Amino acid sequence: MKVRAGEGWHFYTLCSRTFPPFNSGSVTAMTVFFPLDTARLRLQVDEKRKSKTTPAVLLEIIKEEGLLAPYRGWFPVISSLCCSNFVYFYTFNSLKTLWVKGQHSTTGKDLVLGVVAGVANVLLTTPLWVVNTRLKLQGAKFRNEDIVPTNYKGIIDAFHQIIRDEGVLALWNGTFPSLLLVFNPAIQFMFYEGFKRKLLKRQAELTSLDVFVIGAIAKAVATTLTYPLQTVQSILRFGRHRLNPENRTLGSLKNVFYLLRERVRRFGLIGLYKGLEAKLLQTVLTAALMILVYEKLTAATFTVMGLKRSRRH
Repeated sequence: MKVRAGEGWHFYTLCSRTFPPFNSGSVTAMTVFFPLDTARLRLQVDEKRKSKTTPAVLLEIIKEEGLLAPYRGWFPVISSLCCSNFVYFYTFNSLKTLWVKGQHSTTGKDLVLGVVAGVANVLLTTPLWVVNTRLKLQGAKFRNEDIVPTNYKGIIDAFHQIIRDEGVLALWNGTFPSLLLVFNPAIQFMFYEGFKRKLLKRQAELTSLDVFVIGAIAKAVATTLTYPLQTVQSILRFGRHRLNPENRTLGSLKNVFYLLRERVRRFGLIGLYKGLEAKLLQTVLTAALMILVYEKLTAATFTVMGLKRSRRH
């Protein structure tokens, strides 16, 4: 694969036109590296856990909760991921059809459409992510005594209990940081394009390895910059901490700042980045596997259909 100037963001657009293989790639990647996400979530929510490295956390989980514990909540997460991908790509393509109307799309338009599609995705799918976060953490051996345990029988029962005990708005816990995190891809794209321009000053085009390396670096930078918000997002979605009653408005800006301030006060700045190692590992490895599966499935689809694939992508 060769990438020329101006083709960076259009890989994302290409994925939106070939949604089934891209979705299959994301599901496969999430499944393979699911334990890394489990470790990340435990470190974010259970602040008093002493184990700090990803392998140590995973070994601790397996020892205390069983061999399959790192995969607890897999089905709700995969279901949410599929719904989220569908909402995002459907919204993106629908808006693009209305706005572009057969004209040549630009990077700026794709970015705007991506942000709008991301906002729609957050508003529509946050209840699914709230439920799967809780199911994923159900049965965990928490060190933090401030966490209230749950007893859900499944996805439907979780929805029922949350609405009954906490009100329907609790299903949108963490919406505000989620909306801010919509700009994560924009940050990633900005760094990606910057790195790409520097490389293209020294060479005519980028190789597949170049694209993967600068893409991984850009994603790592964007993830690191926004990780404190991701930590707050996880805590709010879980929603089982005994917070100050004055700060129970879990979707508000006030509560986001409250949680950030409390985290720093109790654990220092490093407390905002617990689980970052697992997140970065998952991000880079997932991206690599997702692109690999996407490329293979797309190539197979083109072969079956008897079409030639453009080498520019």
